[in-house]
Formats: sequence, structure tokens, C-alpha cells
Amino acid sequence: MIHLPPYNPIIQQIESSLTKEKQVNWKVLRLDLIDEITGGNKLFKLKYNLQEAKKTGLPVLTFGGAFSNHIIATAKACSLNTISCIGIIRGEKPTELNHVLKAAEEFGMKLHFVSREEYRRRGDAGYQNELQNKFGQQLIIPEGGGNKIGVKGCMEILKPIEEEFDFIFTPVGSGGTLAGLALAAPSKTKVIGIAVLKGENYLEQSVKDLIGKKHATHWSINHHYHFGGYANWNYELMEFINKFKSLNGIQLEQIYSGKLFFAVNDLLKNNFFPAESKIMCLHTGGLFSSKLLTQNLLK
Repeated sequence: MIHLPPYNPIIQQIESSLTKEKQVNWKVLRLDLIDEITGGNKLFKLKYNLQEAKKTGLPVLTFGGAFSNHIIATAKACSLNTISCIGIIRGEKPTELNHVLKAAEEFGMKLHFVSREEYRRRGDAGYQNELQNKFGQQLIIPEGGGNKIGVKGCMEILKPIEEEFDFIFTPVGSGGTLAGLALAAPSKTKVIGIAVLKGENYLEQSVKDLIGKKHATHWSINHHYHFGGYANWNYELMEFINKFKSLNGIQLEQIYSGKLFFAVNDLLKNNFFPAESKIMCLHTGGLFSSKLLTQNLLK
């Protein structure tokens, strides 16, 4: 048994002149409200990975960048469950740790900084063997928690939700959340991922690999709203985030959720959805990691 925050789904209605004009029903699944750090989609990706760590008695080793939601969520979740963990961090160690890495260390994660060139090898079996030899046997969780055990957890996102939707949207980084939704959603539902990085074809293949031979509902990835790539944004996106919060009371960030909601709003404007469509977007959290960036850009 592992200890993680409880999941009691909160679904919020979005009402605007645009939803009225286009005659659609737009709702948000507020996964961000579960917990600032271990909530969002990370709760589901980590659940069965940590159960496996507890079962085997192995410490956890995982990967991420300096502002990684996954790194801080793993650090806190491991702390809650007295599991040792190591974070392989992309890039040289800074003279002063940012708020994400500082918090990860405070939760007990041991940080190991590697060059960007070495970090590119994170998915190679040979490199992972090198890490096992260096640090001892570990349960390795991939960057973003995007493995089949993580997908199993993401399938549970929709489990307590009785209402059915025509469209379900999620941001896509590693593909695990999209794969879980596609496996769990009703057959009439279209599950659409909004890519937050440049990864056409690569992301599709990642999702296919995670789904495997299991039956999944119709899913696709839209690559038109990454704003130039991962962690890239512009004034138009930040202005949208600011306006969306003032109208709906929902804080977004510029890496994942901001791009997702910008995309759905733009698709609405351009008549993508038939009248009477029922749409649900996942707010997957990530606010802690991007907090300082968002605050600075909205000043």
C-alpha cells in the first residue's frame, strides 16, 4: 500500500460568449486541485510505479530537466512512502538550485547532473545498465513517467466520471496520459492530445508503443500549438493565460495547460466542434514547477 493524495474528481464548467455562440459544452477536469506537487497526471503515472518499488524494495531512479514536474512529483511521492530516489538531471549543476530542484532535494531526492549529450542516452538499455552499476540496482522510471505501468494508472483518471464526452483533450509530452485516456474512454469519445513539443510522428509512435495490442478508442495528436517547441511560448500565449484566469478563475501555465486551453479555444473559434459537442479538458497540473516563470512573465 502506498500513500498518495486521494482522487475526488472536480469538473468545472467553462462558460463564455464563445461557448454560447458555438453551442458547445466545455468542461475542465481539475486534476491540478488534487495536490500542487503530486497532483495532476503525475499522481496516476506514479501510482503503480511506486507500488512496484515498494513491492520489490528497490529505490527509484528517474530523469528530468531543471524545471521538471515529474522530478519534483517523484521526489515528494517517494518521500511520502519512504522510498529512496535519484534524479538524473539534464545539464550542468547550477551554482544555486532553482525552487524545483531545491524542493526535490529537501524531499530527499539525490540529484545527479549530467551533460545534455549524456542525457540523450536516457532511454538506452546500455546507459541504464551503466547507471545501475554506478548507483546499484534501481527501479527505473522514464522521463515524465511515460511507461506502461504509468499508463495503467492514467487509465484510472476517467474511472469515477460517469458523464460521457464527445471530445477529451490532454497536453502531450511523453504520451502516457494520452495512451491511458485512449484505453479507458468510451468508444464514441475522440481523445485528442495537444503536443507541447516538436515531435510529429515520434509522439504518435510513442503512444502506439504504450497502447500496444490493447483496444483503444479513436485518438490523435494535434501538432499546431507547441509555440515553437517544449518550453517555448510568446506574448499571445501569456496574454491568453492571464485572460483565461480572470474569466474562469483557473490558473494555467505556459508549458502544458496554457497550450492545451489555447488550442481548444482556437479550435472553437474555427468551428472544429459540431454544435452540442461535449468537451472535457484535463488540467494536468504543473503549476509548482512553472510558478516563478509564470509570475515573472505576467508582471
